[in-house]
Amino acid sequence: MKAWPVSLLTTLLALAPGLCAAKDLRGSIASDYDENLESLFLHFHQNPELSNFEYATAKRLAEEITVLGYDVTEGVGGTGIVAVMENGEGPTVMIRADMDALPLKEDNDLDYLSTAVQAGPDGKEYPVMHACGHDVHITALVGTARQMAARRELWSGTLVLIGQPAEERISGARAMLDDGLYKRFPKPDYALAFHVAAGIASGMVEIPLDAVASSSDSVDIIVHGVGTHGASPHKGIDPVLVASQIVVTLQSVVSRTISPLESGVITVGAIQGGTKHNIISDRVEMQLTVRSDNPEVRIMLLDGIDRVAEGVARSFGVPDNLLPEVHRSPVETTPPTINDRATAERVLAAVTDKMGKEYVQLTPRTGMGAEDFSYFVQPGTGVKGVYFAVGGTPKDDVDTAPSHHSPFFFVEPEPSIKSGVEATVIAATELMRAP
Repeated sequence: MKAWPVSLLTTLLALAPGLCAAKDLRGSIASDYDENLESLFLHFHQNPELSNFEYATAKRLAEEITVLGYDVTEGVGGTGIVAVMENGEGPTVMIRADMDALPLKEDNDLDYLSTAVQAGPDGKEYPVMHACGHDVHITALVGTARQMAARRELWSGTLVLIGQPAEERISGARAMLDDGLYKRFPKPDYALAFHVAAGIASGMVEIPLDAVASSSDSVDIIVHGVGTHGASPHKGIDPVLVASQIVVTLQSVVSRTISPLESGVITVGAIQGGTKHNIISDRVEMQLTVRSDNPEVRIMLLDGIDRVAEGVARSFGVPDNLLPEVHRSPVETTPPTINDRATAERVLAAVTDKMGKEYVQLTPRTGMGAEDFSYFVQPGTGVKGVYFAVGGTPKDDVDTAPSHHSPFFFVEPEPSIKSGVEATVIAATELMRAP
């Protein structure tokens, strides 16, 4: 175990006054929020960065954690950071926070509104905002890093903190793993993460015992036809008609292929083709998102798309050389996120006991959002994961709160950050309890 130099302990105490002296976790977090975390959140919110371009965010996050005595490595999987603190014998627990923002112009009446603009991978400039709460996540990661460093007598083992890029592209976790996350650094026994939620009352914590997020696959379909005059459709093959029938028939994959007790979604999010009123074009492009909670259902849905695209085209007389092309994205793809039940039950019991049952709730899922945290805890890795939610909207406003990925998205930073830190510290300490 590494010994801390006196200068480092002095720095830690200066950055977070009262952390080591305070026995009350909640009080210590409140003090840290007032002294440090509030201003750090404002910085992250006003300086958002797009997926895989989180250079300044990663640098600031690394700086904040390095001064606490962690061994920090930057540039993992692109812009990702990994911070390690060894504290004797025991399990390894990884805590992950995602860093990236979205190409949206913020439209809120806030004193700290984001006005950031950044060039994306296509070289074009986009307005950027944290429209999914990742600024809360990375701020809470710093708060958690402080609390865990100051309470080393309460836990034993190895703590690994992750600043992950490109969650919005559901590719950053995979990039970090491909860059040797589980080989270059201590492989975790447990992995933790939380997401702030606009649909949950501020400060409340939800810890599901099973499925948390769905799989997600982006699929592109190119429908080919034979162009002709709009007044003579019999002389060509209309790809708009073929594509339209594909859209309708795809819904039968969900309703007539998978069990009615299973969940699945096939959404056609974009369809583009043609140039003028009286021209039948020769090409239509479609963009789909596919969601499920079951790996077997996921395969059935994806195979069903292939089958429908070809079958519908053949029914309209499309020849073999013009059959639709179906392309599954190798980047925008992730399995479902499913909590390890035994570990989730253990964490839920600890959080309920320490925070109080008035802070803990569990409501039914209302959608099939996706999360690439799943890659860290896939079957075969041996890593037991718990992914939970922390509320960020005043109780009276939950029903009318703008959704994530909206230009009007807003969460209350103080209660969400405080509860996020408290629940994460309780969970990590429970999993690494010192003998």
